[in-house]
Amino acid sequence: MIDQTFGELAVGQVRTSRGRTLTETDVVNFCMLTGNWLEIHSNVEFAREALYGQRLVQGSLVFSIVNALMPFDAGVVEVFYGVDRLRFLKPSFIGDTVWARSEIIDLRPKKDGAGVATCELLGVNQRRETILRCEFSLLIRGERLEPAACDPFAEMEFAKS
Repeated sequence: MIDQTFGELAVGQVRTSRGRTLTETDVVNFCMLTGNWLEIHSNVEFAREALYGQRLVQGSLVFSIVNALMPFDAGVVEVFYGVDRLRFLKPSFIGDTVWARSEIIDLRPKKDGAGVATCELLGVNQRRETILRCEFSLLIRGERLEPAACDPFAEMEFAKS
């Protein structure tokens, strides 16, 4: 989780996530969203005869879920800057539970106190296997962005009961 401005971050900061189980619904919805209906993801009979004997969760879905397990504070994260060295080290299956670990490995200042924070992201399953590893970078603000005050109820009158 990145929840500090760039100047407050330090190389070596580590965060870990809660767990999340990969579901049949995740896989089917991702097939629908992306059009990735490869039989290794969508056909039980085909997958039964394949290398792992069961359907695999799409790698891009696993990356998306593991990355999203690390919540980001919109008040400090400006943009997703990129991902490098993404590797899927073990397969993920429907029913696996995954966790994420993020460690800041590099900080590069930009203008106005902002900068790029690069983190090593690890995804681990319930078997304590590292399923993915990558480096991802975020552009982090130098000052916290406070959301505009928007209270749709501010000018409404409500009857007291």
